Amino acid sequence: MIRTELLLAQAKKQILILDGAMGTMIQRYKLSEEDFRTPALSNHPKPLKGNNDLLSLSRPDIIKAIHAAYLEVGADIIETNTFSGTTIAQADYGLEHLAYEINYQSAVIAKEVVMEYSAKTPDKPRFVAGAIGPTNRTASISPDVNDPGYRAVTFDQLADAYKEQIHGLLDGGSDILLVETIFDTLNAKAALYAIQEVFEERNLPLEPEEGGIPVMISGTITDASGRTLSGQTTEAFLISISHVPLFSVGLNCALGAKELRPYLKILADKAPFYVSAYPNAGLPNEFGQYDQDSVEMADQVEDFLKNGMINILGGCCGTTPEHIAALAEIAAKYSPRELELVNESDE
Repeated sequence: MIRTELLLAQAKKQILILDGAMGTMIQRYKLSEEDFRTPALSNHPKPLKGNNDLLSLSRPDIIKAIHAAYLEVGADIIETNTFSGTTIAQADYGLEHLAYEINYQSAVIAKEVVMEYSAKTPDKPRFVAGAIGPTNRTASISPDVNDPGYRAVTFDQLADAYKEQIHGLLDGGSDILLVETIFDTLNAKAALYAIQEVFEERNLPLEPEEGGIPVMISGTITDASGRTLSGQTTEAFLISISHVPLFSVGLNCALGAKELRPYLKILADKAPFYVSAYPNAGLPNEFGQYDQDSVEMADQVEDFLKNGMINILGGCCGTTPEHIAALAEIAAKYSPRELELVNESDE
């Protein structure tokens, strides 16, 4: 897998830059219900506005433009527009039957733009990360306070949904699989199980060094308690997913860079993989908006870089190409976290 070899080589040389928020950029277009409807969905009975993943089918021009905007400012990795690309998440819109196509077309769009920019800058290859979101259900927690034993989804249902998504992402040309915004580690373990099954079906090795598709994992610390929504500490989360030979482990969403630092430090000290971080643009204000500008965010993130904590850096909610440009500029001044030193200290 030449693409994997390129990625591994780049990761040793530099801090890789991940893109910023997709939803924040889509909001700038002020889209209507019609923008979310393909001809085949013109008479679909449910409202579709807000189903951003569907734009890969109905308005691929917008998704392509957003990808290009992030690549233009220095992103090395862009995420596919598939955060809610499972049958489970698409069920809210009655579009379970489009899950595979959404993932396939999203990956095709992203790969097309990535290859355009890679051709422009041969010394700076770009990559597509197939985004695998957490779904809107949790395998560990009951949604009914009166029935704590009840679950809205099973492990097997999650794994089956993830398998379909993964097939679409790989068929469309994803270079990486990114299981992200993990609030429930059991959901993530279902995604990892699905990845292992798909790799076995496709005769792909799990280890990137042996030519496998690199797998990134990114969890979410939901508040100042320092735990995921399902109650795990950062270290417990790391231990729970370390049975798979990952390309990277990291944290994203929920918190800004300043608030994320203590939990990121734990991963930087203990993870036997590369470490990623893509925080929000600060914390949301009373209207749910993100006010932190690119200068302030870069200033806070620089602390991660000075202390050698990071291998992959990007932005989550509220971030724009302006934020990613600032992060790319400051990251270029620093060396990536040295993975070998962490592994040697564990021996």
